[in-house]
Amino acid sequence: MRCFLALTLPDDIRSALTVQQFLLPLPRKVPPEDFHLTLAFLGDADPARLEELHDRLERLRLPPPELRLDGLGLFGGGKPRSVHALIAKSDGLEHLQAKVEQAARMAGFALEHRRFIPHVTLGRFSPPAAEVAMRIERLVAVTPLTSRTFTAPDVVLFQSRPSGYEVLARYPLD
Repeated sequence: MRCFLALTLPDDIRSALTVQQFLLPLPRKVPPEDFHLTLAFLGDADPARLEELHDRLERLRLPPPELRLDGLGLFGGGKPRSVHALIAKSDGLEHLQAKVEQAARMAGFALEHRRFIPHVTLGRFSPPAAEVAMRIERLVAVTPLTSRTFTAPDVVLFQSRPSGYEVLARYPLD
């Protein structure tokens, strides 16, 4: 099972991202029901490690961080492969992500060491998509994307399936 831990988005934020996604020339759009903010990608997970992680996450008592959309971005450097909505950095979000990552590592997951860039993926494209990438880069440069401040009620454990994401567990934020 390929799994990850994430925050879900309120309906109005999901709708705003769907409108933004419509404005971008994306060949492969992420379905709006799959929009999320990944906190930790677990990769292939066996039931014993998931049970250990479940126990650790149930004991976490953290407040929900304040979140806000804060622009668009591209991943892939000189050969962009995806476009995303950025989430404004906040101490609360950084703290929550660090605690979730720590719980996953203590449960035996070997997570990649990556800098946390809070974002919601809107779509993907395969190189060489130079023309698409250039159009998106121009739009990203001139398209402001902001939102009201919002929170997520819980951390969600998702399983990635070919048909989309399945919720395996929810861990309420206090």
